[in-house]
Amino acid sequence: MKIMHVMAGAPTGGAENIFLEDVLALADGGVTQHVVTRPNNEFRLTELAKRGIGVTTANFHRYFQWPTKARLKEAANAFGPDIIQYWMGRAGTYAISSDAPNVGWYGGYYKLRRFRNCDYHVGLTPDLIRHIVEQGVAPEKAELIHTYAEFPDVEPANRAKLDTPDDAPVLLALARLHWKKGLDILLEALRQVPGAYAWIAGDGPLRDDLEKQAQELGVGDRVRFLGWRDDRAALLKAADICVFPSRYEPFGTVTVDAWASGTPLVAAAAAGPKAFVKNRENGMLVEIDDVDGLAQAINAVLNDPALRDLIVAGGTKTYTEKFTKDVFIRDSLAFYDRVLKERNQRNDF
Repeated sequence: MKIMHVMAGAPTGGAENIFLEDVLALADGGVTQHVVTRPNNEFRLTELAKRGIGVTTANFHRYFQWPTKARLKEAANAFGPDIIQYWMGRAGTYAISSDAPNVGWYGGYYKLRRFRNCDYHVGLTPDLIRHIVEQGVAPEKAELIHTYAEFPDVEPANRAKLDTPDDAPVLLALARLHWKKGLDILLEALRQVPGAYAWIAGDGPLRDDLEKQAQELGVGDRVRFLGWRDDRAALLKAADICVFPSRYEPFGTVTVDAWASGTPLVAAAAAGPKAFVKNRENGMLVEIDDVDGLAQAINAVLNDPALRDLIVAGGTKTYTEKFTKDVFIRDSLAFYDRVLKERNQRNDF
């Protein structure tokens, strides 16, 4: 099976992480692949090269599409894919006509018009599938495929290098520094969690505002802005709690990351986490923008070892059932096999 992936995403981000990790997992599943993407993240390009996955780079200009479409056609002619998968909305607008079925991948509530040239549609959550079908896609053309997380056994991140005491509780947030991610709520809640340090791993437009807020709240000496990191496993292993306070989150890979690493999860009830996190069963779920509720949930986990162990065990159970690499590979290959079978049946007539 030969799959060509098209991804026009940002240099960094959660969906971009999903793309890379899913492609690498499919390689483990025996799929031959080629990627067309922007040359905007050296880490991704290096990881693909390590696995022998060919890459064609293109600029994906928003208004002048023809140079990138020409690159896509050249790559498709040279590689000969069985299926072409377009990751996220920008890539979807570049879908080309070819003998290979086109698949659109939804990590958010994208408009169907971005995938108008796609034959099939993949969503990360049941609610994204609902969104796809409500826009007019036939249910049999919309497929739910969960992503996954899998981390190597690594040493915890060095607290001393991050100017954090060994005995201080660490609250880890993995997020773009954007209003949607609710990091301002985490900073406010930190005032109610004595002695805890917040590690905020991510980049984005609000860094200066968040640093200023931390100082004004009097918690600046307990907040570490780490920038974008590619060592999520080490950070999660060193953290006492993974905090996910997003206001808007169609899915949220952080949820699965926390479960895969055995790190207690405290999340706000945005659509993605709310679909999978059961309060006091596999995580702690609080209302969006609830500073007091977030602080209370964090303190409950820090101060109650039995509760901590309970939600970690529940998270591990949910992860094992739905979000492992093996489950992802199984479901993806079954979907691709169906797409190819249906194509071959059409060609027989």
